[in-house]
Amino acid sequence: MKLILLSGGSGKRLWPLSNDARSKQFLRVLTKEDGTQESMVQRVWRQLGEVKLAEDTIIATSKSQVDILQNQLGTLPKLVVEPERRDTFPAIALASTYLYSVSGVGLEETIAVLPVDPYVENNFFSRVIELESILQDSNADLALIGVKPTSPSDKYGYIVPKQRSDGKYGEVSHFKEKPNEDEAKRLLQKSALWNCGVFSFKLGYIISMLEELGFPIQYESLLQVYHKLPQNSFDYEVVEKANDVIFLPYEGSWKDLGTWNTLTDEMSQVQLGKGMLSPGCENSYLINELDIPINVIHLSNVIVAASPDGILVSDKESSTKLKDFLSEEQSYRPMYEERRWGWYRVLDYTKLDDGSEVLTKRICVKAGRNLSYQFHYHRREVWTVIKGEGEFVLDDRIWAVKAGSVIEIPVGAKHAIKANEDLEFIEVQVGAPLIEEDIVRIYMTWDEIEENCESDSLVNKSK
Repeated sequence: MKLILLSGGSGKRLWPLSNDARSKQFLRVLTKEDGTQESMVQRVWRQLGEVKLAEDTIIATSKSQVDILQNQLGTLPKLVVEPERRDTFPAIALASTYLYSVSGVGLEETIAVLPVDPYVENNFFSRVIELESILQDSNADLALIGVKPTSPSDKYGYIVPKQRSDGKYGEVSHFKEKPNEDEAKRLLQKSALWNCGVFSFKLGYIISMLEELGFPIQYESLLQVYHKLPQNSFDYEVVEKANDVIFLPYEGSWKDLGTWNTLTDEMSQVQLGKGMLSPGCENSYLINELDIPINVIHLSNVIVAASPDGILVSDKESSTKLKDFLSEEQSYRPMYEERRWGWYRVLDYTKLDDGSEVLTKRICVKAGRNLSYQFHYHRREVWTVIKGEGEFVLDDRIWAVKAGSVIEIPVGAKHAIKANEDLEFIEVQVGAPLIEEDIVRIYMTWDEIEENCESDSLVNKSK
C-alpha cells in the first residue's frame, strides 16, 4: 500500500494564526508527551512513522507550502507539487501519475488518500491499512473509511449505507454533504457515518480514468497540461460517479480541528505566548505570537488569538463563524511565514511619495541552514545581524558575520547567508516593486556556494 497525504487549504477559519501561506495544519499548538509543541502535520507524520507507513507516503501540495513542509518535516517526505492550485481530484491524479511513472508502482497496488491533518490515535492508521484487504476481497472500485458519529453534526458529510451491515465492511448507497441537524438525526437512524475524507483504490483505477479522459499518464507530461484537468473535488469527480463503493467503519476517536472551537478542545495548555489569563477565566484560551503581552481578565468561554496578521477576540462557540466575518480587505499579504531555512516576520511597510517602497522584516535562519545565493532586480537591502553567528557571501566573497554586523546589498548584487547557530537579522528592503517574485536564485545549497565562491580570511568584513 502507498499513501497520498493531501496538504492544501488556506487560512480563514483559524485566522489570524493561519493565512494563505500557513494553513491550519502548520500551527504548532498541540503538545507532545515531552511537553514540546507540534503542528497537526508534524503529529500525523510522527504517527505514520510509528506505524511504519512514512516510507510509503508522498505528500501532494502546492508550491506555496513546500518551504513550510520542509521546515517542519525536513526533506525526507517525497513531495508532489501542483503547478497551480485546483482541487483534490487534480492533486490526486498528479500524485497517482508520479507513483506510476516515477516511482514504478504497479497498477494493482492499493493507494490510500487521506488529509494531512486528521486528529486521530494510531489505531486509525491500522484501519487505513485494512483498506487494502477489503479492496482485494470485494473487487470494489473504491473503499472509504466512515467514522461512527458521536452526534448529529451539520459540519461533516455523511456516508449512507445500502443496509445495516454487521460484516467487515458495508456497501455505500449514497452520500449527503453537510445536512442540517434535523436531517443529520434522520441519517443517524439509517446508520450513516461521517465521511472523513479517506479513499482507497487500485492505482490502475485512476490511471485508466485519466486515459479515458484523454490525459497523459506520465507525470512530467501531466504537469504540462495540469491546468486542463477538471477543477473538481475527488468526491464529486470520482467517488460519487463510481459504481461500486464500499466503506470500512471506524468507531475510534476522530476529529477535524478546523475551527478555534474544536482546536482548543485538544490543546493541553490554555495559554501560549506572552500574557496571562486571570483567575476566573473559565474555558478561555490565549494564543499569542506577538512580542507584546496580552492580558485577559475575568472573561470566560473566549478565544483570544494574536499574530502579526491581526488579533481575534471571540466567544468560543461563535468562533466557528469567523470565516463569515473576514472580508477581502483583510486578506493582506501574510505577515509571518515559515520557510525551509527558518521564518520571517514583517515589521513595517511604507510607500513613499516618490513611489518607492520600504519593507522591514525580522528574519531567523536556523542553525545549519542557509538562504539561497540570489540577486534582485528592483531592490537594495540592508541587513543588521541581531543574534547568532554565520557566514555571509556577497558577489562571490564569503566572510563571517555576528551580532552587530551591518551588511549593505546593492541592487543586482549576489548574496546569501548561512547560520552556524540560530541567526536573526533585521532586513530593510528599499525599491519598487517589493515583491517575492523579484528573486533570481543561482545556488540553493551552501556546498554549491562554497565550491563557486572565495572565502575571505577576515573575521568580519561587514560595516
